[in-house]
Amino acid sequence: MRTPLSRFTPAFVAFFCALAAGPSHADSLSGANTAWILTSTALVLFMTLPGLALFYGGLVRSKNILSVLMQCFSITCVASLLWFAVAYSMAFSDGNGFVGGLSKALLAGIGEDTLSGDIPETVFVMFQMTFAIITPALIVGGFAERIRFSAVMMFSALWLLAVYAPVTHWVWGGGWLGQMGLLDFAGGTVVHITAGVAALVAAMVLGPRNGFGQMALPPHNLTMTFTGAGMLWVGWFGFNAGSALAANGDAGMAMLVTHLSAATGCLTWSFIEWLRFGKPSALGAVTGMVAGLGTITPASGYVGPAGAVVIGLSAGIVCFYCTLWLKQVLKIDDSLDVFPVHGVGGILGTFLAGIFASAELGVFSGQGLADGVSIAQQLKVQLIGIGATLAYTAVVSFILFKLVDVVIGLRVSADEESEGLDLTGHNEVGYDL
Repeated sequence: MRTPLSRFTPAFVAFFCALAAGPSHADSLSGANTAWILTSTALVLFMTLPGLALFYGGLVRSKNILSVLMQCFSITCVASLLWFAVAYSMAFSDGNGFVGGLSKALLAGIGEDTLSGDIPETVFVMFQMTFAIITPALIVGGFAERIRFSAVMMFSALWLLAVYAPVTHWVWGGGWLGQMGLLDFAGGTVVHITAGVAALVAAMVLGPRNGFGQMALPPHNLTMTFTGAGMLWVGWFGFNAGSALAANGDAGMAMLVTHLSAATGCLTWSFIEWLRFGKPSALGAVTGMVAGLGTITPASGYVGPAGAVVIGLSAGIVCFYCTLWLKQVLKIDDSLDVFPVHGVGGILGTFLAGIFASAELGVFSGQGLADGVSIAQQLKVQLIGIGATLAYTAVVSFILFKLVDVVIGLRVSADEESEGLDLTGHNEVGYDL
């Protein structure tokens, strides 16, 4: 069975570093694998544009819809150019255990015939670029409806270089967590913990929206949110199954377990709402679905179908109560629930991957841990990965937000917030009423 990129056994780390050092001549191009990763790349970009943009856009009030769409589109552009300029090299070129070097800055040495494994490196670059796009875009949900557009652009650019690129190198680029054997198939640490923690820091640094806790701040268009949620569900197949980097059984299993976890998370969240509040909400259904998707992400290449159902069930329960706890007990206005859904989901899924990847759990067995590694040993590695990613992201994100605040200011004025960011930030409105 082909070893997935994110297993990073010591032998595979050495192999990948050799690839990063220059063109590979040992492998020949696989048309089937190339076609699948091209397709997966389009699916992952589809998750951000228009999926996440519509999902988030429907959740804010009508006076801020364009601001959210503009933030998602603009982050896509900024992240793409930074990935080309330096971030891809920082993440995937040969460097040290913390960060890659600059040998592939401006994509130097990458041409039509350059391979990464058995796919063109251009395809690998583009596939990974879509991950670099959606991760800072997820953070938008933490500061929605109260931040300056210029601050979003500055923070997102700095954060991609200071947080996303190094953590990607740690896990997938031959860095220290990959060498330890961390199981993160498609981004539990790299994407969901980093984005979730940064969103939590954003919510704490900026403070709550005006009226938070005193008045309802309801979504303005749940139809739009549902549309975006459907796009996220479909696009996530490229996110997780594409991370096998091949059209094979690993990709097929990753797609299957992704779907099962999403369905389970959706129904679990809805059932809890039904019991607590008497009716299941549409917002709860899509939120539970996203929780199931985010939680299965790090485990998707390692677990089996039964394990995925347990992971989805856990996501629905844990993320639901974390959402209530954050808003009702801690009074933190993470506007669109990025940390309790993505951050907590990433933490939970990364931890559970260390359990359900084991081949010794009967019907709940996964593909198996590395030779000689017990569940307890793997969980130790998973906890180190979770803790390091959480702590590093929290500290650096806090510093970056404070830096941006000093340089250009983070939050709009109270009058601008009351009038809405669409008009005050872009001189446009989303709806002519």
